Amino acid sequence: MKTNEAVTDSTSQNFLTGAILFANLDYSGLADYALKAVVGGAIWMTFKLAGDYFSNRIKKRSEK
Repeated sequence: MKTNEAVTDSTSQNFLTGAILFANLDYSGLADYALKAVVGGAIWMTFKLAGDYFSNRIKKRSEK
């Protein structure tokens, strides 16, 4: 007699978990968080680019 083992499908388990989490999601809070993340990222990028610019400028000036 052939025995069958139980096979679990992790894709369906992940889908069910995601569906439950997204059902209880606060969309206004998510939009607020997304706006803060975009603004924070833009500020970080500005400081990073300015730091790289000034670093290269100082390096070129010290090579002369």
